Amino acid sequence: EALNGKETANFEFPLMTKAGVRLEVLLNATTRRNEQGNIIGVVGIGQDITGRIAQEREYSKLIDSANAPIFGVDTQGKVTIWNQCAMRLVGYSTDEVT
Repeated sequence: EALNGKETANFEFPLMTKAGVRLEVLLNATTRRNEQGNIIGVVGIGQDITGRIAQEREYSKLIDSANAPIFGVDTQGKVTIWNQCAMRLVGYSTDEVT
């Protein structure tokens, strides 16, 4: 998109290292232009978020397996988190409440 003149912010994508290790990168890209304003490339700034994503997955597992009903609601009142205990307690599946 940046090559078409549209800046991208917080775009997540996988990146493979030379050693074959998969990293998750958060990228912000902006169009690079010459003096005449013509697009000549892209400048990207990336951040390795592999560790953060792993922590978020672990956090989700802990919530889902907790022995207490746990749910989350966004600012519009939509259920965004619904763990297994909440499902067993009230009988509604995650798909039914989200």
